[in-house]
Amino acid sequence: MKRNDTYMLHILSGLFFTLVFFSCGPADSLPELRGDAQAISLLGDTLRTPTLDTETEQEYRENLDEAMKNYRIDPEEPENVIWLGRRMAYLGNYREAVEIFTEGVFKHSEDPRMYRHRGHRYLTLRMFDRAIADFESAADLMKNMTDRVEPDGLPNEQDQPTSTLKSNVWYHLGLAHYVQGNYPAAIDSYENALELDLTPDMRIATLYWYYMALRRNGNDERAGEMIADISPDLEVIENDAYLNLLLVFNGVFRPEQLTESPGDELHSATLGYGIGNWHYINGREERAYDIWQEIYNEGNWPAFGFIAAEAELAELSE
Repeated sequence: MKRNDTYMLHILSGLFFTLVFFSCGPADSLPELRGDAQAISLLGDTLRTPTLDTETEQEYRENLDEAMKNYRIDPEEPENVIWLGRRMAYLGNYREAVEIFTEGVFKHSEDPRMYRHRGHRYLTLRMFDRAIADFESAADLMKNMTDRVEPDGLPNEQDQPTSTLKSNVWYHLGLAHYVQGNYPAAIDSYENALELDLTPDMRIATLYWYYMALRRNGNDERAGEMIADISPDLEVIENDAYLNLLLVFNGVFRPEQLTESPGDELHSATLGYGIGNWHYINGREERAYDIWQEIYNEGNWPAFGFIAAEAELAELSE
């Protein structure tokens, strides 16, 4: 048995007796897959647990061990369920994370965070309808609640959270609609997010997807108005890729400037999808699909830019 398999059996054994009582019904169960397969792409390819570098994997496993210890001490505490699910997902075990958040839904059915986090991982697994249902449940439950900052599981350099529960629900709901090509619904979700008191990072990320949904929906004038004040002077902590893409849309940067220096895989998928969309909305569809195919070939399948590019390619192949 591989080391990773042994480790996962050790971790998941602690959940067995709880999950047996909170098992998913037929409507909630995940499709059966073999080995390390996590999902099937929209193009029919098997998506497997991503490989992490040794140092990152060790750090994430230590964090998961700590989350498991806290869960075992008090498995009824909502925070312990949430962090166990989040830490599991950071290791690429998205199916296990969904099962943990499903336990959270059963235990704390009035807590919007359980639906918000499960919806996020349904989105990763390409189960968009389930993701939308969860985000809508979260939106309904949080309607009369005061918004709250969401702590980061992977803190940025300044160790400063950049989003809230409500902004994350609307943001991810918008993305789930966007990748299904339902641009009017995506626009509504992003407009709900933009009514909140957003940090500069969350505002830039939301405006990015909002702008693209507007353009793909034919609302070009509105799209231009929404990003008219975006300039290089804006300061963000972690969403510089989204900011730079908005500057391309504003004509401040050339798209070639964003790809001149190498970046990590996440930035590559983010920038690639945005640049492809810039070509697409300017009538260069063949170039757009070439770029989106390059992103797909790179294989960083959990990234939002990858999911969006994959959806574009899947629609083309229909």
